[in-house]
Amino acid sequence: MDALAELTSEQGYEATKISDIVKRAGVARKTLYDNFEGKEEVFLEAFDSARDEVLRRVEEGGSEGDWEARIEGGLAAFLGYVAEQPTLARMCMIEALSATPATTKRYEDTLETFVELTRGTLPDDTRLPNTIAETLVGGVAWIVYQQIRRGEAERAEDLLPELTEFMLAPYLGAGMAE
Repeated sequence: MDALAELTSEQGYEATKISDIVKRAGVARKTLYDNFEGKEEVFLEAFDSARDEVLRRVEEGGSEGDWEARIEGGLAAFLGYVAEQPTLARMCMIEALSATPATTKRYEDTLETFVELTRGTLPDDTRLPNTIAETLVGGVAWIVYQQIRRGEAERAEDLLPELTEFMLAPYLGAGMAE
C-alpha cells in the first residue's frame, strides 16, 4: 500500500502499473494478487487505512475543551497528519479524485464523514445556512488540496491559524475568531 501511495504521488494513478507496485514493494506479483484483486483494491485499502488514522487523530485532537478548542484541536490533528504523511495525503486528497469512480466515491464519503463530525462540534446557529458544515469542510479541503498540489504538504501545519479563523468566523465574527 505504501508503494502504491508513493508511485501515485510521483507519477499519478493512471501511469502506475502493477509491475511498478510489486517492484517498489519488493514483493512478487503473486503475493500482490493473493492479497488484492488489483491496483484499485490496493488504492482503496491504502485510502481506508489513511482515512481511519486521520479520523482517529481528528477525533482525539478535537475531544477536549469548548467547541472552539475542539475545532482547533481537530484541525491541528488533520494538518499534522498531512505534514507527516505527504505521500498518503496526496494520494487521498488529489489522486483519489480522478483515479477511478470508486476512489472518487470513497473521497466524497470521507468528506461527508468529516462534515458530520464538524456538524456535531459546531454550535447550533439558526442565522447560518444549513450547509455551513459542508462549506467549512469543503473550504478546508480546498486549501489543503492546494497546499499539497504546490508540493508544500510538509508545511500544512502553517495553515492552522488561518483555517481555525475560517471555521470560527461564521460563529464569532472575523475579529473575534483571530
